[in-house]
Amino acid sequence: MWVALGVFVALQIYFVQEMLAALLLFTGLFVVCAIVALGLYLVDKASRWGLGMAGSQAKKALVAAEEISKKQLRRPRSEPAQ
Repeated sequence: MWVALGVFVALQIYFVQEMLAALLLFTGLFVVCAIVALGLYLVDKASRWGLGMAGSQAKKALVAAEEISKKQLRRPRSEPAQ
């Protein structure tokens, strides 16, 4: 009972009310900054994953293009065009 009375009296003091309001404002600001940082982190991770996938696909395409370039362009027993 005495604790509840002490809390009630403390909340009636203007300074305590201002400190609690400031705490709420800074908590909200921190949450917004944390959400922005999380979003930037996720965008960075996704871009790194995408670049890794693009790099591996580019290597596969380069190998396939090299194999195609080594093949003959005409059939072995065909006659040359006049």
